[in-house]
Amino acid sequence: MKIGFIQQANQAQREMNLQHSISQIARLAAAGAELIVLPELHTSLYFCQRQQAQHFELAEALKGPTFETLAATAKQHHVVILASIFERRHSGVYHNTALVIESDGSLAGHYRKMHIPDDPGYYEKYYFTLGDTGFKPIETSVGRLGVLVCWDQWFPEAARLMALAGAEILIYPTAIGWDPADEPAEKHRQCDAWETIQRGHAIANGLPLISVNRVGRELAAAEDESTAIDFWGNSFVCDTMGQVLLRCSQDNEQSEVININLTESEETRRIWPFMRDRRIDAYGALLTHGKED
Repeated sequence: MKIGFIQQANQAQREMNLQHSISQIARLAAAGAELIVLPELHTSLYFCQRQQAQHFELAEALKGPTFETLAATAKQHHVVILASIFERRHSGVYHNTALVIESDGSLAGHYRKMHIPDDPGYYEKYYFTLGDTGFKPIETSVGRLGVLVCWDQWFPEAARLMALAGAEILIYPTAIGWDPADEPAEKHRQCDAWETIQRGHAIANGLPLISVNRVGRELAAAEDESTAIDFWGNSFVCDTMGQVLLRCSQDNEQSEVININLTESEETRRIWPFMRDRRIDAYGALLTHGKED
């Protein structure tokens, strides 16, 4: 599978962001990409930095304007597109939703973010209802896509369930960055942990993995640097043994195409038979929050 991905810096204007994405999709499709992945919530600035009710106006229907625009783009270039929207399911119920658009412009499927963070600068629980799609791969003309979103990338259970359900690749559209006040050593620790745990998911499940982040500084309040997040880029692709095949800049936009061999999973799982040796009879405690004090 030839995968294209877009590490994008976002602006306040929705149409500017979307048209920039479309121009990159056209370029990647011309370079042979069959699947193109966009970052999390790529049509706007990352509005979850603050709890402000007016941001609910950014939400749209599953098959709303973003879907319609990118469906036409997918059909024009004959590529599968993995996009991201702030979904308005109905009045009062909103989701952080990934859309997979087939190369004929149809909706192949969607995934609603299952793990929702609530941390300083990432107040997603204010905006998003917990996802209800479960961990099910989305069938496409290019393969079975194990689509997860950002905060999901820290949970090995999510990756494992996608693998058990038959995913051929793990894909994480992402919006993650640093507090500009963090020391350089702390920034390095955070980014290294982020990459390491995802490479671990690839190894543990014998699946290739792609993580696509946004990049650039975004302010929750104009001219107030104390509200900034420096999205750290570093989008990467790794193989079934966790070896990084491509890593992007931490500072700049970047669009790339890379070839992924989906047959490697079978070979890797024969060498490292983690699936065979799982003790499913002994994992009941995973369904608890742990030992009580």
